[in-house]
Amino acid sequence: MHNQTIITNFLLMNFSDIWELQILHAIIFFLIYLAALMGNLLIILVTTIDKRLQSPMYFFLKHLSFLDFCYISVTVPKSILISLTHRNSISITECATQIYCIIFFACTELALLTVMSYDRYAAICHPLHYEILMCTGACVQMAAASWVSGNFAGIMHAVSIFSIPFCKGNVLGQFFCEIPHLLKLSCSQPNFFEIGTIIITTILGLGCFFCVVTSYVYIFSTVLKMPSTESRSKAFFTCLPHLIVTTVFVTTAFFAHVKPTSDTPSLLDLLLSVFYVVVPPTINPVIYSLRNKDIKEALAKLLR
Repeated sequence: MHNQTIITNFLLMNFSDIWELQILHAIIFFLIYLAALMGNLLIILVTTIDKRLQSPMYFFLKHLSFLDFCYISVTVPKSILISLTHRNSISITECATQIYCIIFFACTELALLTVMSYDRYAAICHPLHYEILMCTGACVQMAAASWVSGNFAGIMHAVSIFSIPFCKGNVLGQFFCEIPHLLKLSCSQPNFFEIGTIIITTILGLGCFFCVVTSYVYIFSTVLKMPSTESRSKAFFTCLPHLIVTTVFVTTAFFAHVKPTSDTPSLLDLLLSVFYVVVPPTINPVIYSLRNKDIKEALAKLLR
């Protein structure tokens, strides 16, 4: 028998001990956060107001933009506040809420990206049946299934992680609560529920990624058969960025949660987390919507 100190709060990572660098980090993160909010809110606004943007593609874009708005708001404002106030403490309740929200929004985003790839597959490979495959009822059901599955994954992870005690210190080598860093502070071995939750989430995530890749294999094979060079270029230009962002999002999240965590904060851990927490909500509006001709026309009309 030995005494154990039960942890009641955690200390998040400061990007630097130098005040000037902390201010620089706060400014950079604030500009990124502002750009993400403006881009996603503009997309939500124009896809809601403009009657021409009522197709299934823009329906899912609206959900994705709202999701990205919520996703980046979970971690970045807290990190900015830490840099400005030097108060890097976060309670167990706040940390559990952050874990739930991150998993909830990340899994929902992956599910929505999968649905969007299916939408492009139906539009390009089965244009004659597109109206039937992507009817209003089917779109609502797919969007609802994405949100419900993400919520279920978030609850499972939050419950499994915080059902175990923490006693190996309270310093997290990350600017937000991340599962691998929390597990490293656990007093006990991972339990069956926790291991099962991680395995199920990983399998479902890789399954979604496989569905996206499969959809694009069929899409590209159909596009290559198009007689017009302009049509092929337009299709590739539309689909390829989505595939690249999905690949970066899935691979960085996968390696961040699978690779062993280092004893001290490392640049690799930071970059991996930024690539799947901060980058997607910021560049998604540009890649999916703001480079779209219909969105540009809607924005111009709204400004006029």
